[in-house]
Amino acid sequence: MQLKESLTKAVADLTADNVPSPRMNAELLLMFTLGCDRAHLYAHPERALTAEEVTRYKGALAERVRGVPAQYITGHQEFWGMDLLVTPAVLIPRPETEHVIETVLELTQADGEANQGQMLRVADVGTGSGCIALALAHELPSTKILATDISVAALEIARANAARHALDGRIDFREADLLAGSDDHNLDFVISNPPYVGESEEDEVQLEVRKFEPRNAVFAGPTGLEIIERLIPQANSALRPGGWLVMEISGTIVERVKQLLSEWNQVKVIPDLQGIPRVIAARKI
Repeated sequence: MQLKESLTKAVADLTADNVPSPRMNAELLLMFTLGCDRAHLYAHPERALTAEEVTRYKGALAERVRGVPAQYITGHQEFWGMDLLVTPAVLIPRPETEHVIETVLELTQADGEANQGQMLRVADVGTGSGCIALALAHELPSTKILATDISVAALEIARANAARHALDGRIDFREADLLAGSDDHNLDFVISNPPYVGESEEDEVQLEVRKFEPRNAVFAGPTGLEIIERLIPQANSALRPGGWLVMEISGTIVERVKQLLSEWNQVKVIPDLQGIPRVIAARKI
């Protein structure tokens, strides 16, 4: 079977099975199968796939039809221009989380004169794949970063990603429940993409997220605030005066999180590209 024919059939089959973005998924899984880029797909439509390639492509498509996220099939996801390894042990990094990075960079730039010549000290709490820690290590080369996670399996992926991008010497990965047991104080930033979905909202979460992504990285508890309620006082203890707490949130909980931060300074809510509250930042008094 030729490449173009295989791709056309895959798009039709994924469409019939109601898989979102069928062409994108068909292309992504074919690139994964062949170990090529998108340009190759369209430059060589006449290429004949081997029997082994056809079998592997069909297997990948079948997994996608079953609901397995394409990122778990390929083992990769791009974030902040970096190719990251992902497995079902970690939440798949999403473009919305890049707003966290943008917020931190804006805050460091605003505080640049006051902090000039000083090494920033940052904690990425619940690091997962390590996406936030790696992006900040890449953008802020003089920053010392602590990255924690309660999951040993997630930390293995984060360490592998750091090594792949030659950033493993810049980040201290630790197994911890949030910041519990940490002796790090006077931090400049505590940053987190915590679980913030309430169990009462479960039916509103995409089926493939509920079924395949790590539940404890998505759901915080009955209200969605359970992890954030624990993190805020820990962050307050770990930050220096004037330090920042930056968290990813949702529009569902934004008002309640603002209430939890009522004793903090300069509370800011940053929307995503759809205008949905996505990041909250607050400064320790």
